[in-house]
Amino acid sequence: MMMTKHWLALSGVAAATSLLLAATPALAQGAGSGKEIRIAHVYSKTGPLEAYGKQTATGFLMGLDYATGGTMTVAGRKLVVIEKDDQGKPDVGKSLLATAYGDDKADIAVGPTSSGVALAMLPVAEEYKKILMVEPAVADSITGDKWNKYIFRTGRNSSQDAISNAVALDKPGTTIATLAQDYAFGRDGVKAFKDAIKKAKIVHEEYLPTTTTDFTAGAQRLIDKLKDQPGRKVIFIIWAGAGNPFKIADLDLKRHGIEISSGGNILPAMTAYKQFPGMEGASYYYFGMPKNPVNEWLVANHYKQFKAPPDFFTAGGMSAAIAIVEALKKTGGDTNTNKLIKTMEGMSFETPKGKMTFRPEDHQAMQSMYHFKIKVDPAFAWGVPELVREIKPEEMQVPIRNRR
Repeated sequence: MMMTKHWLALSGVAAATSLLLAATPALAQGAGSGKEIRIAHVYSKTGPLEAYGKQTATGFLMGLDYATGGTMTVAGRKLVVIEKDDQGKPDVGKSLLATAYGDDKADIAVGPTSSGVALAMLPVAEEYKKILMVEPAVADSITGDKWNKYIFRTGRNSSQDAISNAVALDKPGTTIATLAQDYAFGRDGVKAFKDAIKKAKIVHEEYLPTTTTDFTAGAQRLIDKLKDQPGRKVIFIIWAGAGNPFKIADLDLKRHGIEISSGGNILPAMTAYKQFPGMEGASYYYFGMPKNPVNEWLVANHYKQFKAPPDFFTAGGMSAAIAIVEALKKTGGDTNTNKLIKTMEGMSFETPKGKMTFRPEDHQAMQSMYHFKIKVDPAFAWGVPELVREIKPEEMQVPIRNRR
């Protein structure tokens, strides 16, 4: 019964988000007196990453509630959130952001969900000279070679994912092949992972379309590259959205001594992890890992509202909201872009993951990651990532990849 409730609650996030929007007068208002602070949230309400986007939206609204003490105001100015659905399409996201800055007079924007959409949106922020807080798109290039000074990111980047996962896998005598989606998220993720691996050996990279449902051919290529290798053999998976790459386990990888590894994911996706007790990886967030007052508030209030724990991207949405509110508090509610940039560069703020700090060089939030090992617990529908250890920001040498 407990598992059924979890799934009902997770699938009902969209409805609950709508209720929260409707129940908050400050959020329900349109254009007003000029005293409002207008925040555009451009994300995947629909499309292949819909589940991620809806979690971010829920977390963002909860974060505004938490950071403003329930007032939805900063320095006497009401916060107004304008939600826009990019459908996971780069051209749509780019157009919606221009509309948000231009027609809707948004002071700040947040989003998007997809890395491909984010890369299309970056030049728009530069054109309008307005801040875009990237959450949760991951590709390194967002705060790397495609970056501009108006871009900040609370979400983790591919390098942070890669470096933390390398902690679990980068050992002498280990041979690795990668399986990833053939677009910015997957390719940037694999590149960063390869850069982070120093002791293990990578023998193959397999890229498949984001719409893949039959993984047989790709899995066979991975098996052929690994089966005759000595020592520990691992397929490291980087995947987001639809499709279940863990189906490759059906090809009897154990017969060849091949393991599967992956980073953390949303709870529904981690049902597949129950097949792999003992699997190691590193995660951005799991509600049972961080021990701090912000996470305690998030977990307690999420259970109260949705009868389920907060998920991967709920924590990210909350972090983005806290960062924006903290910056606005420091400026006394002033939304001047240059003032906000100066305020946010080097700024630290408390999130469900603990302290984050925007690195001045590329505005990437430095943050903890979590080395885990999967445990099967019949009380949960997913494989439970048990904390091995917290990997602190100062332990990760995250490359600066921008143009400065």
